[in-house]
Amino acid sequence: MRDTFVTTATAFLDDPRTAVVLADISAAAFAPAAERHPDRVLNVGIREQLMVGVAGGLALTGLRPIVHSYAPFLVERAYEQLKLDLDHQGVGAVLVSVGASYDRAAAGRTHLGPADVALIDTLRDWTVHVPGHRDEVPGVLRGVVHGRQDSAYVRLSTRGNRTAYPDADGLRVVRDAGPGAPLLVAVGPLLDQALAAVADRPVTVAYTRRPRPFDTAGLRALAGTEVILVEPYLAGTSARVVGEALADRPHRLLSLGVGRTDLRRYGAPEDHDRWHGLDAAGLRRSVDAFLSPAG
Repeated sequence: MRDTFVTTATAFLDDPRTAVVLADISAAAFAPAAERHPDRVLNVGIREQLMVGVAGGLALTGLRPIVHSYAPFLVERAYEQLKLDLDHQGVGAVLVSVGASYDRAAAGRTHLGPADVALIDTLRDWTVHVPGHRDEVPGVLRGVVHGRQDSAYVRLSTRGNRTAYPDADGLRVVRDAGPGAPLLVAVGPLLDQALAAVADRPVTVAYTRRPRPFDTAGLRALAGTEVILVEPYLAGTSARVVGEALADRPHRLLSLGVGRTDLRRYGAPEDHDRWHGLDAAGLRRSVDAFLSPAG
């Protein structure tokens, strides 16, 4: 997904209203673009707060800045600048992260960012995109860079589903278990694991790559009394949205995602999937317990 992002963003620089702001991460990949557009490909060094501040200044001049780094550097480390230099100033930027929750688990806790979407959710009127396949990335980027002025967060990953769904901004049903069946909503690159988890269960599975704004109309059309959220970031991040959308209906909600316990482990992304119960087997155990008569 990162390679696709670099190629797509480089092409966008042909528009003189577009800029890219970096803090060393991916600077080598953008070096050819920087040679062609030295005034609009800016690398501020390892200064993530400055990176967002510069983006805010560029936005004030009418440019559309694309800001890029690892998720914890881009969102957690520079959160105050997101709040003040973008939101408070009333300007927008496109934030594009890599690393997801634990793609670089071998680099340790500094590179883990499961709380990013929850933090973005505290800001005003941001869109959030979590592509589940590299072929979804160009369309997402076109939508948030061209012709818009609000802020958007695009969360890229090294993980991906087997199939791309370029039109899955809202909830797209990929497995229909019939009226009244429990509804599982899978976000981004966790779709394949979710499908495997309920392969022989009477559960409808819907996919979205745009959790904000959440497709509440689609949710209301699909949801029965049991809803299961499977998100590749902090568990419960979208529980508030689902609860508000279904406030007038009796329903039960199971929120699955990255747990809040600091595991203090390295390992591979697949290990973290297993430790957080986000592999197919772990998801199946959670879904079965939730849907059992005693659940």
